[in-house]
Amino acid sequence: MKLNPRDAVAYFRKPDPNRAGVLIFGADAMRVALRRKELITALVGAEAETEMRLSRMAAADLRKDPARLLDAVKAISFFPGPRVALAEDATDGLRDVFAAALEDWRDGDAQIIVTAGQLTAKSALRKLFEDHRNTVCIGLYDDPPSRDEIEGLLAAAGLTNIDRDTSEAIIALSRQLDPGDFRQTLDKLSLYKLGDSSPVSVADLDACRPQSAEAELDSLLQVVAEGRTKEIAPILRRLYAQGVTPTALCIGALRHFRTLHSASCDPGGPAAGVGRLRPPVFGPRRDAIVRQASKWGREQLERALTEILTTDLSLRSTSKAPQSALMERTLIRLATLANR
Repeated sequence: MKLNPRDAVAYFRKPDPNRAGVLIFGADAMRVALRRKELITALVGAEAETEMRLSRMAAADLRKDPARLLDAVKAISFFPGPRVALAEDATDGLRDVFAAALEDWRDGDAQIIVTAGQLTAKSALRKLFEDHRNTVCIGLYDDPPSRDEIEGLLAAAGLTNIDRDTSEAIIALSRQLDPGDFRQTLDKLSLYKLGDSSPVSVADLDACRPQSAEAELDSLLQVVAEGRTKEIAPILRRLYAQGVTPTALCIGALRHFRTLHSASCDPGGPAAGVGRLRPPVFGPRRDAIVRQASKWGREQLERALTEILTTDLSLRSTSKAPQSALMERTLIRLATLANR
């Protein structure tokens, strides 16, 4: 049986213990691993491996010894409870091995959990699990998690007191991070709020999100737009140490000042303009953009955009001027404009 993405989310939370097997496949290995862990925990509990109710096998081992799978399915543990035989990184070449094990499967045997990479619609392994009367086939794709999935993850992390802006910011973050990083961020946020009964704020989320060169770049652009000239050089050194190029800095500056210009040109004012931005911005970052757009004004922002575009052309030209120095000079000029 093939499950669609929506039904699959519910199945991972509450799987059928009487199924003979489940195939989980997808191009994102981290996404597959997380769902595999969730499924196995729901079926046999977190201590299954310690209690010898979980048998792990790699596809390479099954190629050398196909009987190993059936042995694991029929084995009896010293501890009572349901069992799982896990086969990882399977391919179409093992289709017959799994078909034989499913044919011999009986009630009380270990449930066969199989993980694989991306499989085409014509995949023999995929067709086996889709067509078998007592198996489930679940494909995981690079779609961002749904709101229901995110709410489930938040509840599991004990994060229930969340205001609307923070909820929207969490959804936006789920579309920026890969599944593993997103779950780690929620776990970190849960620890960050441990013992704190106040609502989770956007500032709390920002404190726990992964710190990267992109976050450092955002900090630099905030400093420039607010005219804090003395803070530019230290942040630039950190960015260059992380491998960020002057051209990347210029592109980031152009994007930020275009956002400010778009907000400042809105007939309803900067606040209304920020509300129309896509992707949306929330919390302190939203307030900062409104404040900066109001402070700069349309004419000053157009001067800033002209300055940035001129620098961009110089960086892409055959000029022998040091690019890092050229970019730093531009940022200082922009910060000076902010103070006029």
